Amino acid sequence: MPTLLLSMITLTKLNGQSFTYNAIYIEQVQSNPDTTITTARGRTFLVLESEEEVALKVTDYFRSIGLIQAADKAGE
Repeated sequence: MPTLLLSMITLTKLNGQSFTYNAIYIEQVQSNPDTTITTARGRTFLVLESEEEVALKVTDYFRSIGLIQAADKAGE
């Protein structure tokens, strides 16, 4: 698997087209009622996934690279 894809999560546009996005750049996710993602650069886009699904994908990504585990241990 190319290194670039290791930081990506797969999401779905409202038209059903899937795309990958770098999870590190997601700053905010909210439902209005559509799920809106705001990036660190201020770009927004709508996805079919629920707010909870996006949060789970991002959390799974951070866990896969050891970032959540490192943060958990830092709090000990």
